[in-house]
Amino acid sequence: MGVDVPESANARFGGGAERPARPAGLAAALGSTNVLVVASVLGMVLAFAEKSPCRSGAWNSYAGQFQRACYTDIYPLYYGEGLSAGKVPYTGHPVEYPVLIGGAMQAAAWLVRNVSVAIRGREFFDVTVVLLAVCAVATVLATARAAGSKGPGRRAQALMVALSPAFILSAFINWDLIAVALTALGIAAWAARRGVWAGVLLGLAVAAKFYPLVVFGPLLLLCLRAGRMRDFAKCLAAGVVAWLAVNLPVMIVAPSGWARFYVFSKDRGADWGSIWYMFEHFSVPVLGNTQLSALNKLSAVFFALACAAIAVLALAAPRRPRLPQLCFLVLAAFLMTNKVWSPQYVVWLVPLAVLARPRLWPYLLWQLAEVAYFFGIWGYLIFVYAGGGYQVTGYQGISTGWYFATLLARFLTVGLLAAYVVRDILDPERDAVRALGGDDPAGGVLDHAGDRFRLRFNRAGAASAS
Repeated sequence: MGVDVPESANARFGGGAERPARPAGLAAALGSTNVLVVASVLGMVLAFAEKSPCRSGAWNSYAGQFQRACYTDIYPLYYGEGLSAGKVPYTGHPVEYPVLIGGAMQAAAWLVRNVSVAIRGREFFDVTVVLLAVCAVATVLATARAAGSKGPGRRAQALMVALSPAFILSAFINWDLIAVALTALGIAAWAARRGVWAGVLLGLAVAAKFYPLVVFGPLLLLCLRAGRMRDFAKCLAAGVVAWLAVNLPVMIVAPSGWARFYVFSKDRGADWGSIWYMFEHFSVPVLGNTQLSALNKLSAVFFALACAAIAVLALAAPRRPRLPQLCFLVLAAFLMTNKVWSPQYVVWLVPLAVLARPRLWPYLLWQLAEVAYFFGIWGYLIFVYAGGGYQVTGYQGISTGWYFATLLARFLTVGLLAAYVVRDILDPERDAVRALGGDDPAGGVLDHAGDRFRLRFNRAGAASAS
């Protein structure tokens, strides 16, 4: 017995008439996307596995979470920020994070509100991990988009993010991946010449963490040099509107709770990971008697000087720098001069580092230093707290000398990577992206744009604009 199948259905199920061939470029892009999604998910599975000892109970042992190197802020802050008691961030309890992270905390707490009290904190962590894993996938795909569309380099750059050892180890320490994803999506939108959407995404990123502000500075400099200030103004205006849209309601309803993040940042002293913490520990006389006041001023002054040098580089380089190059330099300068450099901040740097200099060397050296610091900070905390009277058995951690060796290794390798980026800017033929004939795949309207303004220095050292 035969059955007549309509031609449309026959085509749908693969029989009869041939289907139109999919364009090779589209097929390649879809295949690349699948590879990147799988790699991203694999990376997040490894990140979750790294935290599994804590999820099994080690985070209830103060020393145990450091001994197993699985510490995360997410679990203890479920209780510390009053979420377990039903308190709402900002209105019911001041939170030391910007509003989008506070919103993510509240959403996860709401989703687990009916779970048994005994496991509610663990389930809060699990729900948060799912959100952060989605952000990681978005970050990798956005990095691929910002890397351009030529050859295997696009996939390779995104894979350097997805399979970054430091990125994987630090993914679930805190909520930073929310800001990282929004920043990467903002840069990808700018690359696609969607300036308003880029501004919206970057404004939301700033509402999650303050560091995405570093993108606006390079955009200003590059748009000034290319004569694209109208495009920058639209992007900035959209960013301000997006930031205000999520911040103003909280500012009005709970001004003191909203301000907690800013007060906390101002009053915070030199903390783990920063070069200032090492100076304080070894009593290096750079801060004087009023340490906090001097620290805030010195940190701001050194960062301002670094930004001024980067601005001159951006406006005077023989060829206009690429957007990721400047973004990486500003962010590296911020971290190297900042009074806090938490281990999870590496996830801020990885996507920009890959786009700024898509070469394995000295990227791998920096990754090794970040991994060493990741294990070094937990080992040092065991050493410190064991000396403070905590009952610690088995592994006793690493000494002060070894900890500061890992701190310096991270500091110096970030500086080395920044130096290579500067060299690529001064000598564009060394830039891996431009060596293939490209200009600035992430630049959007800046890609292949001519210069309208440039600083030039005469032999006497005086600067002139042209």
